[in-house]
Amino acid sequence: MALPVIEPVLAENVAKEARKDALVVRCAAQSLARGAPPGAAEIQRLLAQARDVDRQFLDRAAGLPLRLEVPYARIEPLRRRRIERGLDLACRILCAWRDGRRLREALSAAQLEQHLREMLGLYCEETAELGRGVRTSGPLSALRARAASGLREVMDEVATRLARDAAQSVHRPHIAAQKRS
Repeated sequence: MALPVIEPVLAENVAKEARKDALVVRCAAQSLARGAPPGAAEIQRLLAQARDVDRQFLDRAAGLPLRLEVPYARIEPLRRRRIERGLDLACRILCAWRDGRRLREALSAAQLEQHLREMLGLYCEETAELGRGVRTSGPLSALRARAASGLREVMDEVATRLARDAAQSVHRPHIAAQKRS
């Protein structure tokens, strides 16, 4: 089966997205350190950096029996919105920490869940668009077609659960507070 060939690519893809998210958080921190929220110039720079991260990923995946044509015209509007949401959330969290407040004081569980769900939803849309650019050969062709048909639905379900679980986890009472009661 082709799955052992794909698993390292999927793991690298997750790492790639984590690198992009780290760039967004770093940008938010640097902008706030300068005394101004991130603007259009920072978003453009983050889009260019995301393309660089994509290129590095594609270079490492060059020996695999698949080819990815990244449809930037379709994904960059989604990516821009995801970056904007990520910058907004990172700035809110960093400002709260700077002021000595905890995350749960800065955003209610519902607000945090909504922010995370929006970002994950945009990632799901971006992934669906990227999936249209995947070209495979051999046994991967049939697998890709079958997997793509259900991927978006599964990703949406997981994104909803993940956003809810993360928000609930942040807003769960501390163990120390429970021991005092």
